[in-house]
Amino acid sequence: AAAAAEYAVIPLETSVDRPADVTWKKISGYCDIGAWFKTTCELTSGTGDVGTVRRIAGRIDEVLVAKTAMSYSYAQPKSPIDYHGTVEVRPDGAKKSKILYTLIYDAEPLKTPEAKAADKDRRAKQFTALVATMKAQAEAK
Repeated sequence: AAAAAEYAVIPLETSVDRPADVTWKKISGYCDIGAWFKTTCELTSGTGDVGTVRRIAGRIDEVLVAKTAMSYSYAQPKSPIDYHGTVEVRPDGAKKSKILYTLIYDAEPLKTPEAKAADKDRRAKQFTALVATMKAQAEAK
């Protein structure tokens, strides 16, 4: 019998000293993640709408599965951990906004509690740094 899924969720949030529409314009590119992670990102199909596929670092394929005026969600269709992420910008007062980046994945394939905790910690640190880079880009003149 297959093991039950054990979803890990990593919600990240940061305040930005710019209005939501300005913040979104600066961080909304589906392949912007390549620059944030200092690697490559290319669209392998699509033009930025739902169904577009990006390839990060020449090996990680992610498909855009949802998109709103100030958010998008993606999935890694071949991932053994059923990996998904969402990037969102929300207004936070008249001239401020928040960037929310949420990761969700099935930690069960990692097997041990130690491996699951280490993986979640690694991802949280990696994406906390990424969100800080997004904030800096949004606040840049």
